[in-house]
Amino acid sequence: MTAAHLSGQAGQSAMPAKGANRLLSVLSARPALASLVLGLVSATGFQPLGLWPLALLATGLFALLLQAVGGGWKRGAWLGWLFGLTHFTFGNSWIATAFTFQSNMPEALGWLAVPLLSVYLAVYPALAAALAMRLSGPHRGMIPLVFFAAAWIVTEWLRSWVFTGFAWNPLGMMLLGPFDRPGLAALTPWLGTYALSGLTILAGGGTVLALAEKRFATAGLSAALLAAGMYWPAAAPREGTLPVTLVQPNLTPTQISDPASYETNFLGLAAASLPLDRGETRLVLWPESALADYLEYGYPQRYYDRTTALGSPRFARQRVARTLGGGSLLLTGNITLDFEGGKLAGVGNSVIALDDESEIRGIYDKAHLVPYGEYLPLRSLLEPIGLSRLVPGSVDFRPGPGPRTLELGTYGNAGIQICYEIIFSGQVVDRGNRPDYIFNPSTDGWFGYFGPPQHLAQARMRAIEEGLPVLRATTTGISAVIDARGVVREHAPMNVARRIDTRLPPAHAPTLFARAGNVLPLGWALFLLLAGLVALRRNAR
Repeated sequence: MTAAHLSGQAGQSAMPAKGANRLLSVLSARPALASLVLGLVSATGFQPLGLWPLALLATGLFALLLQAVGGGWKRGAWLGWLFGLTHFTFGNSWIATAFTFQSNMPEALGWLAVPLLSVYLAVYPALAAALAMRLSGPHRGMIPLVFFAAAWIVTEWLRSWVFTGFAWNPLGMMLLGPFDRPGLAALTPWLGTYALSGLTILAGGGTVLALAEKRFATAGLSAALLAAGMYWPAAAPREGTLPVTLVQPNLTPTQISDPASYETNFLGLAAASLPLDRGETRLVLWPESALADYLEYGYPQRYYDRTTALGSPRFARQRVARTLGGGSLLLTGNITLDFEGGKLAGVGNSVIALDDESEIRGIYDKAHLVPYGEYLPLRSLLEPIGLSRLVPGSVDFRPGPGPRTLELGTYGNAGIQICYEIIFSGQVVDRGNRPDYIFNPSTDGWFGYFGPPQHLAQARMRAIEEGLPVLRATTTGISAVIDARGVVREHAPMNVARRIDTRLPPAHAPTLFARAGNVLPLGWALFLLLAGLVALRRNAR
């Protein structure tokens, strides 16, 4: 879109008041209520609902509502905050389910925790709306939309790292296609996820603006292009060579944390992992948390006696190796421990690579921990008033050093991202040692019906951005084999025990995003900002 076109739209002093714009007139009569409703509806574009046309309409209406009501940046901030409050409350409603799997805090607290989190998250849409209103002033049309898109890109990037970050459900996630095609998310190698969110605002707002101005041909063309992009078939798949066995044991959080179930859980994993062909070189994948046995040597014996088969890490390793058979290597979620002076000082949420000779070939420690899940912020203040973390245990998990690639020889170079880590665009790969694939073990049983499909969708986005296949092994689903186009080759649905035998899809060449990281979407934000400023200057002449 050119600056000349933007400036041609800028001279409107008010939105049209007839025809398709009647809805905007109705919404403008009660802008606070309208912002709340539109924020709620915009979140229906995320999985598992996937109502992206409705969500785009709501997002576009909100962007134009800011223009219609005017009132300066303070009013923009207020309306943006209201929009974000309902948007994040509905989109993150799955968090409340996690409170049903622990006994330290009442379940009802979960339904309070979600809107309280949204009170904070809504600050980011508030900042985007305030900045757009401040830059565009009294102008109407495409210029404020362009500023809003640029500001949204920047604030979404900020949301990914401020206070350790919570990057769940960037707005562009609604442009991800069904399992067999990437949708408009196919653009992320050249945009990045956060710039795709800016494109979402431009697409929704531009279509609604065309309708409001009775440019029906333009609106129809925009809708047709969006639909075509969402359902355009994926390119022909490329086949890999390394056999993979991925196991989803269907273990609930209650089963995982119950010591009486440890042995039964292992036997189920082992039975589902036996080789189909003797001597086949396989990569076997087990989920986060599924294996209770401690596999590292050197812990005080009392810890092995509580969890590890026969109280012996050597025996635990050997029986896993026998399960795999010759020629196989296991990547499994596991807990590792740190001791200082004989006392437990830290816990690691880790992935261990164990070969068929019962030797550990590498360990990855989760770096991006979940606040209130794996550690309790401000523990000295919150613990005395009865608050605790959701995962059992009183010792906080300690973070690892960040993205690392495990070099596994014939089993390829594995990038590891445990559970929640996969949602952080631009933070999932060691760029100095690019892996062949990303392994994403998870325990999604905490998160009800909405959480697992949203988590899978974000893993697909990382595959597209980085040009790398992603292998997800979860305890209860959705486990999946995702190729470098973001296409789900095979999957195990929620709440079933299933084994997937397949071959590792090949990686693509490093994408532009894989080379540049989040400099790329920030560059697009700068481009949009400059385009808007040039258009404003031309309009002022």
